[in-house]
Amino acid sequence: MPGSSPFVPTQIFLTRGVGVHRERLSAFEMALRDANIARYNLVNVSSIFPPHCELIERADGLEQLTPGQITFAVMSRLDTNEPSRLIASSIGVAIPKDPNQFGYLSEHHEYGQNERTAGDYAEDLAASMLATILDVPFDPDTAWDEQRAQWQLSGKIVRTSNITQTAEGPEDGKWVSVVTAAVLLP
Repeated sequence: MPGSSPFVPTQIFLTRGVGVHRERLSAFEMALRDANIARYNLVNVSSIFPPHCELIERADGLEQLTPGQITFAVMSRLDTNEPSRLIASSIGVAIPKDPNQFGYLSEHHEYGQNERTAGDYAEDLAASMLATILDVPFDPDTAWDEQRAQWQLSGKIVRTSNITQTAEGPEDGKWVSVVTAAVLLP
């Protein structure tokens, strides 16, 4: 529309959940409920952390939403009904030091990864994407801790983090679903 400004989120909150049910879709619904985002019309978006955006607490973000509201989110999800199968879902965050610069959110979901491995991978992915646009040198074959130290020393990446949810497939063959999301607010 001429004369109108584009929708650019000013706040983001992270959330996660797990759900179990005999039906796959219902397990996903239970995971959304556990994450406290089932009552919104979620629209998946790509993974840019907007300039001048603030990462806020989940409770503060939920207070700003109304049931039924169209709500944009970067979301990761994984499901299984295989007994004892480990699943993980994670969102990584990389925020630049310069508030005029955009950052990155990454989605990662994988079988067989524990919370730390999946979370570190998602965080590394977001930081790697940010590093490439900030011209921060990095070696993708270097260990995560070494990369993190290098990025912090560059002074261009101020914060990285992740939110991760894991679960194991129930022994009774029910579906389990894990979800993580970065919810974008106006």
